[in-house]
Amino acid sequence: MLTGVEEGTLPQHRREWLENCIVRGLLVAGVPMSQSKLFGLWQEGQSKAQKPTPAEVLGPFFKKGAPNTRAMRKPGAPGFPMHVTGKVLNTKGEPVRNATVDVWHSDHEGLYDVQGYKYRAKLVLDSATEYAMDTIMPGHYPDRPAQHIHYLIAAPGYKTLITQLYFATDPWFEGDVEKNYKKRNLVENRELVRPVQLFEKGAPHAAVTFDICLEKA
Repeated sequence: MLTGVEEGTLPQHRREWLENCIVRGLLVAGVPMSQSKLFGLWQEGQSKAQKPTPAEVLGPFFKKGAPNTRAMRKPGAPGFPMHVTGKVLNTKGEPVRNATVDVWHSDHEGLYDVQGYKYRAKLVLDSATEYAMDTIMPGHYPDRPAQHIHYLIAAPGYKTLITQLYFATDPWFEGDVEKNYKKRNLVENRELVRPVQLFEKGAPHAAVTFDICLEKA
């Protein structure tokens, strides 16, 4: 029994959350606590909750054996330099450790390297929960004119996720992502289209943040 709370006053989904907290040792049954404080704890837990990153198709260009390197762009390579970073979390907002993040994309002309590993990497995070890569902005090609990066993320105890990252600056969206992200049904999920920061001072480059949220297996 939770002292300080009248039985039946909490909605079912809040009561379930509180029961889960007790099981996990986050709250102790029988300790006096006001309903407002309990509700505050519940809200705190809800604020940390996250939706899983939407899944997308694997596509025909995945290739096993990519190197574990963040330096995907060689010095002097054609294309606009881009820095991509992100965290790997679960739906409770907690960091996920020991994840591997496969990434691959086309070159600036929209061509994939199917002979080697240009613009391909398999980032092994081990105890880290953040990833980073230095690459270029992918090009367009006729079948998939929206610029994108492919992702395949795996971690022990979690469902493997296949998804894609798109860019709000892409001319494909004609300056209005909300209106045009479903054009030709190329992008199903608006949340996969991320803002792009452009830096002109020093060496011009773009920067994008793409956090990953995994579901428990």
